[in-house]
Amino acid sequence: MTFSEFKKSVSKIEKIDLIGEKAHLEMSPKFRTNELAAIDIEKRSPKMAGVMALFYPDRNENTHLVLILRKTYKGVHSAQIGFPGGRAEKIDKNLQETAIRETYEEVGVEPKKIMVLKELTKIYIPPSNFWVQPFLGITEETPKFVKQESEVEEILEISIKDFLDQSNLIEKNLSTSYATNVNVPAFSLNGHVVWGATAMMLSEVKLMLNQVL
Repeated sequence: MTFSEFKKSVSKIEKIDLIGEKAHLEMSPKFRTNELAAIDIEKRSPKMAGVMALFYPDRNENTHLVLILRKTYKGVHSAQIGFPGGRAEKIDKNLQETAIRETYEEVGVEPKKIMVLKELTKIYIPPSNFWVQPFLGITEETPKFVKQESEVEEILEISIKDFLDQSNLIEKNLSTSYATNVNVPAFSLNGHVVWGATAMMLSEVKLMLNQVL
């Protein structure tokens, strides 16, 4: 799909109701669904974060989505795929500003070139105790990506064709820092398995795009 076609169609997304809970459940591991049902999130005083689902044209005017592979480190999200984004800082006026700032820091897209189209459904991540607020945005220029060396191992450019392809929905047996030998629903994108909170947020983006494209 050309970016011009995508931009024209995705403008309708502002009027669509959020479908987060339904979309999240489709890609939620069973152990996470059970865990969330037993948690009083507010009592945990969660940290706040903002992330950006950013679509853009490549050099051939085809529509892509940017994701990142995080560095390997001592933490629960080590070496995982995610959206550009991160923890809210005092300098941020709101979580949208957090997501835009972090996108610039992590992949080099200038804030003034990001147009936010919709605030999506926030999601709680138990292992790291974060409330994450995702946003859907576009940039009309082909980005000259620059990765943040301290945070980002690789920048992943995902074609919208692959993202929307139902055959790229898979189930994978994984072991993590907090779960062993568990089957999880996931996306297979650019040779990477994308699961957990990122897959749950991607699910909402995908289901909403399916309504307007």
